[in-house]
Amino acid sequence: MTGYQDATTGAGPAPGAAPAGEAGDRTVIRVGPGAPGDPAGDGGYDVLVGRDLAGTVPPFVAGATRVLLVHVPATAALAGRVGDAVRAAGIQVSAVTVPDAEAGKSVDVLAGLWSRLAVEGFTRSDAVVAVGGGAVTDLAGFLAATWLRGVPVVHVATTLVGMVDAAVGGKTAINIPEGKNLVGAFHPPAGVVCELTALDTLPRRDLLAGMAEVVKCGFIDDPAILDLVERDAAAATDPGGPQLRELVERSVRTKARVVTADLRESALREILNYGHTFGHAVEQVEGFRWRHGDAVAVGMAYAARLGALAGHTPADLVHRHDTVLDLLGLPRRYPAGRGADLLAAMRRDKKTRGNLLRLIVLDGPGRPVRLVGPEEDLLLAAYAAVSE
Repeated sequence: MTGYQDATTGAGPAPGAAPAGEAGDRTVIRVGPGAPGDPAGDGGYDVLVGRDLAGTVPPFVAGATRVLLVHVPATAALAGRVGDAVRAAGIQVSAVTVPDAEAGKSVDVLAGLWSRLAVEGFTRSDAVVAVGGGAVTDLAGFLAATWLRGVPVVHVATTLVGMVDAAVGGKTAINIPEGKNLVGAFHPPAGVVCELTALDTLPRRDLLAGMAEVVKCGFIDDPAILDLVERDAAAATDPGGPQLRELVERSVRTKARVVTADLRESALREILNYGHTFGHAVEQVEGFRWRHGDAVAVGMAYAARLGALAGHTPADLVHRHDTVLDLLGLPRRYPAGRGADLLAAMRRDKKTRGNLLRLIVLDGPGRPVRLVGPEEDLLLAAYAAVSE
């Protein structure tokens, strides 16, 4: 990472690189203590990347009497293997299936899980394990953050979005009708397992949508990610190939570096929201029918145009956004005529301070800056540039 600069208030610190080590067929990436750039010395945990890692979960929940295993229907088989491994360690397992995708991130689903924990007598020494994509890890993480003011949670990520974004960093949330992720908490996990075998059966469209979060890391921090996609997009999206594993590991390292330096999104961590302000607005306007990655892809195309209009993003980098997104078959256009709804949704974004909307744009590859309080005309001009 070349650094992070506030477009209105000056430069911010650049984090150090998080160490990673190999252990068999798993890569271990540290977040927090032990990673250069950690200012607080708390909230540290390991992210494991590899195949057939169900047996790595029990050490993360050592000391628990019981575990609530939260999963969606599509991850039932893997959840079963995780549950068997935890039971073999002498820990009771209670499994519960929740709705897939954003439908699971609701107050009603959360209330049902709270009741389940109460009825089964979960205490502060017990734990929650999530097996699924980003929506499941968001839900289970918030459940763990709020039960008895906080119990351990372990995320077993099974989608590309979950692996490179939602499961890492400790941000948890549910949705309400007024917006996505408006109710949440920071609650670092006890550990994260990126189960690459799950990508073998992930629907192709979901895998490609997840690549939006991968290339986001390339634009804000690690341009080698973009090089890998541009060199061979087919190899980069082969779930069993070494290139996709490298992309996952590079993306997790980017997030580990940023999160280690800024656990609670006070400044630097906002760069991870590149493309998300507009993307979340699209999701809300569309009633969460769009895939998160597709919305983020359009959001990055929007952010590139906004950055160019604001005098930050050079034309060749705007073009590179289009090239990379096209190679991955990701959308970069959104229907015209919805500006008012999109602006209203963007103003409810979590990064807004007072009446000032804050968005991330780029001065160059790996050179994110914060754009504070852009005029409405500028926001609408960028929207017009991606409209169809």
